[in-house]
Amino acid sequence: MKTFEILPIKGGINTPKGFYADGISAGLKGFDCENKPKLDIAFIYMDPPCIPHAIFTSNKFQAAPIKHFKRYVENRPSNFVFINTKNANALTGEKGVEDVKEILNSLKVDFPVILNPIMCSTGTIGIRLPKEKIIKSFSKIDLNAKENFSHTRAAQAIMTTDRFHKEIALKIELSNGEIFHIGAMAKGAGMINPSLATMLCFITTDACVPQDEAKNILQECAHTTFNAISVDGDTSTNDTIMLFANSQSKAYDKNAFKEALKIVMHKLATDIVSDGEGSNKLVAFEVSGAKNEAEAIKAAKALSNSLLVKTAIFGCDPNWGRIASTIGSCGIEANEESLRIFIGDILIYDRGEILFDTESEKKAADVMMQDSFAIRCDLGIGSAKFRTYGCDLGHRYVEINSDYRS
Repeated sequence: MKTFEILPIKGGINTPKGFYADGISAGLKGFDCENKPKLDIAFIYMDPPCIPHAIFTSNKFQAAPIKHFKRYVENRPSNFVFINTKNANALTGEKGVEDVKEILNSLKVDFPVILNPIMCSTGTIGIRLPKEKIIKSFSKIDLNAKENFSHTRAAQAIMTTDRFHKEIALKIELSNGEIFHIGAMAKGAGMINPSLATMLCFITTDACVPQDEAKNILQECAHTTFNAISVDGDTSTNDTIMLFANSQSKAYDKNAFKEALKIVMHKLATDIVSDGEGSNKLVAFEVSGAKNEAEAIKAAKALSNSLLVKTAIFGCDPNWGRIASTIGSCGIEANEESLRIFIGDILIYDRGEILFDTESEKKAADVMMQDSFAIRCDLGIGSAKFRTYGCDLGHRYVEINSDYRS
């Protein structure tokens, strides 16, 4: 029996006590169709400061903001996050780190209350930051921003090729009457691969989470959410998830917090896949009956990354041979005499028997016409399972990424 209730509410990242966020324009993105400057800078102010818990990209060439965080902020209390778009500040060498330092030092001069600020960036790789424009934007920052839509402006400001902003807020009511909140925002649409993605995710909570539990819970929840998604199989230089817990509610229940955090991260992770550049479909790839979890993960990720599978999904073509071929080539233990393949609930291949006829093909194609569905593969070898999330790959993805720097 559950001893808590989780309720969706409005307010995004500003929902927990002591967190303030907004989006502003520094002129990095230019103007919209109404000739208004686009939002391109977001910030989060925290009162009181708290220790940031972070997970970063597995890419060997981590961006300058990540290097700066590891050198100067990690394991220290912080009360400010500054996020710019349009420029990733990646592969910019030591000068890129110095640019981060200069920007953040200028920020502290303008706002002496700021402690150990964090910078995150997203956008084009290999270009130095436009420091003057960014520093000039500081005059627009209101540290106490908590208007009705400031959380949405923050979520919109961190978008790059995203088609929609991504945010969520939850209220958790414990059986003893205590309440805590979780709010979050994320961005991401391309360069998405299980190992995080060209994505940024910021999570705030007023739960009284013990420091020694926060990072472990974050990593556990990332395993089946952000580390289980793919749009195009490419891992960015800037991938970042950050959790900030300030304990202001004085309330905490480990099971309740873990379940709520998983809901938050699953929602944002699947939003990213749904928003995949040029994509139309969200697909769950479920592999069961594997020898162990490592092999289940390997097979599920191979399916979510396969270009042939993704293009078949784009064409609503139930080409189960591509699914089987991907399973057989990904380096796990597999046997065609024990393999079962489902598209939705339609069994296409059953342990050596081909069930793919005119009727089943029509039913499977109808499933693939849906906005979201599952492809399930039972290896019939062991009991391990894993689920990843991917999307289709079509013409629009090529168009976006052939002209990304514009």
